[in-house]
Amino acid sequence: MKLHELRDNEGAAKKAKRIGRGPGSGKGKTAGRGIKGQKSRSGVAINGYEGGQMPLYQRLPKRGFNKPNRKQFAVVNLGLIQKFVDDGKLDAGQPITEDALVASGLVRRKLDGVRILAKGEITAKLALDVTGASKAAVEAVEKAGGTLKIAAKPAAAE
Repeated sequence: MKLHELRDNEGAAKKAKRIGRGPGSGKGKTAGRGIKGQKSRSGVAINGYEGGQMPLYQRLPKRGFNKPNRKQFAVVNLGLIQKFVDDGKLDAGQPITEDALVASGLVRRKLDGVRILAKGEITAKLALDVTGASKAAVEAVEKAGGTLKIAAKPAAAE
């Protein structure tokens, strides 16, 4: 066998249908698009259109609501805080504030505040001062002998 004798298996490669290449091709002139109308024009894609039938996205029930002015918190797990303390990036002797977490590189930006979650183990005695924390996180920090102070929530405007 030589290089010029190499061939694909029979039926492995199907020839592309050449559309709009003259009357002899069987797909010439209007190229299978019919005559006139929106769908015969170029650049038209009617997404979600189902020929007059109610489209699927309209038939399905809508659920939920996304609050446009919701607060977004930077989330930090206790295990990561412990790792940063062990690596010397956070000082366990000083109170750990949101600014300290940003300075250490643990949090990129504060957003509407920092929220602590209880994933991971904490062994260091820490004084944390953040916007929010889960109940389990507060318990875990206090069990390790530290304190977790949560900033007072502003009163809701009535």
